[in-house]
Amino acid sequence: MNIVVNGEKVEVPGGASVKLLADMQNLPDKGVAVAVNNDMVPRTEWENRLLNEGDDVIIIRAVCGG
Repeated sequence: MNIVVNGEKVEVPGGASVKLLADMQNLPDKGVAVAVNNDMVPRTEWENRLLNEGDDVIIIRAVCGG
């Protein structure tokens, strides 16, 4: 199934969760926020939030510095 992640097409297995996508993207355990179709998904819901064909996912990574 195809979704869009930060503006780029990404193929994920059917029935993939946000958690699986995070694992596929090698996201760190902290400092990351995910929104699906402009709806923020709390980390506690990543395993239960399933992705659908054509979903638009935004991944935001915190950056430290000055």
